[in-house]
Amino acid sequence: MNKFYFSSQLLNFYVKVFCAFTCMVLCICFLSQDAHAQGKFSIQGKITDEKKQPLPGVSVSEAGTKTGVVTDVDGVYKLEVSNPNATLHIAFLGYDNKDVVVGGQHTIHVSLTPQLRQLNDVVITGYGKTSKKNVVGSISSVSAGEFTQGVISSPSMLLQGKVPGLTVTKSGNPNQSPTVILRGPSTLRSGAQEPFYVIDGVPGAPIDLVAPDDIATIDVLKDGASTAIYGARAANGVIMITTRRPKTDQLRIAYNAYVGIEKVAKRLEVLTGDELRKYLADNGQVLAPANNDTVPGTQNLVNTDWQNEVQRTGVSQNHNLSIMGGSKATTYGFSVNYLDNPGIIKGSSLNRMSIRANVGQRAFNDRLRLDFSVFNSSTKQDNVPDAVLYNMLNYLPTVAVTRPDGSFTEDFAGNIRGSNNPVALIANNKDQTKSSRFLATGLAEVKILPGLTYTASLTTQREQFNRNVYYNSLSVLAKGNGGKANRISWANTRNIIESYFNYDKTVGKHNFKVLAGYSWQEDRSGDGFGVTTQGFGSDALSWNNLALSNPPAGTIVFDNSAQTTLTTLRLISYYGRINYQYADKYYVQASLRNDGSSAFGKNNQWGYFPAASVGWRISQESFLKTVRALDDLKLRVSYGISGNSLGFDPLTAQLQYSTVGRYYDNGQLINAIAPVQNANPDLKWERTAMFNVGVDFTLLKGRLSGAIDYYDKQTSDLIWNYPVSTTQYIATTLLANVGKVSNKGVEIVLNADVIRGKDFTWRTTINAAHNTNKISSLANDQFTLKDIPTAILGGKGQSGNWSQKVLEGQPIGTFTLFHYLGKDKDGISTYQKADGTVTTSPSTADLMMAGSAQPKVTYGWSNTFLYKGFDLTIFIRGVSGNKILNATLAAINTPTDAKMTNISKFTLGESYNDKNSFLVSDRFLENGSYLRMENVTLGYTFKTKTQYIQSIRVYGNVNNVFTITNYRGIDPEIDLGGLTPGIDVRNYYPKTRSFIFGVNATF
Repeated sequence: MNKFYFSSQLLNFYVKVFCAFTCMVLCICFLSQDAHAQGKFSIQGKITDEKKQPLPGVSVSEAGTKTGVVTDVDGVYKLEVSNPNATLHIAFLGYDNKDVVVGGQHTIHVSLTPQLRQLNDVVITGYGKTSKKNVVGSISSVSAGEFTQGVISSPSMLLQGKVPGLTVTKSGNPNQSPTVILRGPSTLRSGAQEPFYVIDGVPGAPIDLVAPDDIATIDVLKDGASTAIYGARAANGVIMITTRRPKTDQLRIAYNAYVGIEKVAKRLEVLTGDELRKYLADNGQVLAPANNDTVPGTQNLVNTDWQNEVQRTGVSQNHNLSIMGGSKATTYGFSVNYLDNPGIIKGSSLNRMSIRANVGQRAFNDRLRLDFSVFNSSTKQDNVPDAVLYNMLNYLPTVAVTRPDGSFTEDFAGNIRGSNNPVALIANNKDQTKSSRFLATGLAEVKILPGLTYTASLTTQREQFNRNVYYNSLSVLAKGNGGKANRISWANTRNIIESYFNYDKTVGKHNFKVLAGYSWQEDRSGDGFGVTTQGFGSDALSWNNLALSNPPAGTIVFDNSAQTTLTTLRLISYYGRINYQYADKYYVQASLRNDGSSAFGKNNQWGYFPAASVGWRISQESFLKTVRALDDLKLRVSYGISGNSLGFDPLTAQLQYSTVGRYYDNGQLINAIAPVQNANPDLKWERTAMFNVGVDFTLLKGRLSGAIDYYDKQTSDLIWNYPVSTTQYIATTLLANVGKVSNKGVEIVLNADVIRGKDFTWRTTINAAHNTNKISSLANDQFTLKDIPTAILGGKGQSGNWSQKVLEGQPIGTFTLFHYLGKDKDGISTYQKADGTVTTSPSTADLMMAGSAQPKVTYGWSNTFLYKGFDLTIFIRGVSGNKILNATLAAINTPTDAKMTNISKFTLGESYNDKNSFLVSDRFLENGSYLRMENVTLGYTFKTKTQYIQSIRVYGNVNNVFTITNYRGIDPEIDLGGLTPGIDVRNYYPKTRSFIFGVNATF
């Protein structure tokens, strides 16, 4: 009842807020309408390009009003203005805007000049913005029309394949966050490789807070000179997200929606029931009666396709409604987004509602600007156990899903089948997370003097998470527990104050821009509680009413994870930047940020992060101005230092105590408390120094443009737990700054208008990046570490084996595997020992280096074709030169277990007696290169003859059309994040192929 009451109150609150906001918007709309003039003045004319060819779709409006039309297919317009002295405002994408005074004329023809789009595009930088021609750092910008298409559950997926040097990987799981790495991995800490996100100037805002349809542009800051202004959080790059904002004198209503049908793109081929029976018969084997079912009422043997049983066709939908408008003094915007992505594994789903609102006000002759923005999202995620993904491959296809009495076919003892019924795993185990995120920002900007502006902003952010897990009384994951429930709830809050001055002064050919600011941030995290209990009389209540459980003594467990460990982190920063420009051809930029963090040791809580860059627009020199084909040529050189503090909390550098068992005291069982982490007063953030040299160019009146960059990225003070002597320290390890890692690479991007005709246009963009990653050092004079074994995958007889190592001189993700030598005379797999001899019983001493998961080249190629009202986009992306460990195929390559678990079709070529066939070795290390036609979109924009409808576009989209690869697994897009990249390890959620039908309507 309380839950229902709370939900009703919350719904009532949102309804009231929505109604109030709607009323406010309507009032503003009505109040801002100009009174209708008694008389109208008619104008007509034609809008053409620089070649006198007609331009359809050009916006022609009366300045200062909402009266306007668009030109027809012949470039002709007709408009009634309020008076003969009105001013026409003419705007068209890709051309310079033009204002024309009517001056009593009834016929006005206008020719527009194409703009060099690449040079005039606005680029968002830290605490400011500039035009691309003035940028002296390495920054990639992607606008809404260039985003990767598909069923997008996270905005970072919009950049997949679009930015050279940015690697984005994700499986088909709607609830999985993409792994995003910029210019190679530069830390040993999992979860600390992500770029730093800034949304509408708010640093550190969660990227999933904003709906993809609300994003206008994304700017990726890549080099040290661009990122250093964000100091200790910017070593992995900075991604600046700018949402759509209302324009003055404009009322715009937009509705974007799509329905997507998602199917599994590829299956892993395992044996059918009949194929398994034949394989066993050919090898003189037979299934146990309990493992060889017949269809009830018939003599037909069962052939269960477990992949089909747990997979489904998912139908996703997305709706986004936005209202924007305003007068010269007041602007407003409101949008609501709804996403439903059920996933293709039964029991998994993502459901999200996002709301965004902003109001802006200008006053005192535009000397004061006030802005208030609110973001709110509510998300529900349903997950299935990872075991489902493996068991759908290896559960016997010769047994039925259920028994005649309706119970699931299951082997609780594990004596008959070595795996679990995947359908039962879904039905008997529930895992749901509900989260809400709220962010509000208030901003005031004051023009104190000509060129001098002061900006202050206050941001508050709150995240609330509630995770509920229930294993019912029939679950094999909680056998004999009589139902097991886990509930955990935690909240994180963040408050940020930003205060800075910008000064812009031009004296003759000299231009100076100065930034000086202060930042304060406080994060309060882990405010929560969690408990696990068991012994329920009924499964009907699931995880609700935990008080009805009957747990045996000592079985109630309280959550002690980082999620429910309350901490407070404070960050204080001072920063400044100077930009100097001479004659629009020489550029110098220098910045310095001083960051303080309570997370680090008392001796290293403050750090300085400097950066400098220079630029030379060579095309502005007199000796190149006569080169007619050259529009712009700029050389950039930069160097900057930034830090990485992701994943730290105020307890990181402190002595920590925790429970280390229990003891009896006067008849009572009491938790024992002891030190578990040493203090390190010298602990500090990792530091990345990056040198970057680049060239930007634009040719043939903007028809060809691009950039080439080379970078050298050196990260030092890597943080890792090092073994220490207990004669000097309490605990056996110490978290310390020791290691170094290097990333060096080249990035190229080319943009071309291949064909720019009256009716037909072909635009293409291609980007490619090469990166070389290497661990430079793991030890110093004080701390010694030879290597870090990782990727202990487990599996039959392999619990102590590792499959990767972090080694000096090698990249992160270096495989260390047994070297497969083929079969012996008995058909048993053999391997090479460390001394070069042959063995059928390898040990960890025989593991050898076998390649790397790091790709040598990543690339993307986008093509857009426009013909009258039609548009066609084809996008291809891929990687090359990386290795994937197909541990999933190894795990189901078990011929000796074929009477208990299913096997792959690959196993048909194995000897039934091969007791080593499943061992993880370089036999299963495969080429991970692939070329994927990621997206094909065909759309049509209808002509409208009413002033109330600006445009209507309908489109169809196919995502993940095909993939060219030699990889034998489900999909070669394997996670490249963390310390264990490039491993397909029995829990891969299949990637989907989606068919999308959508509409974009603007009013």
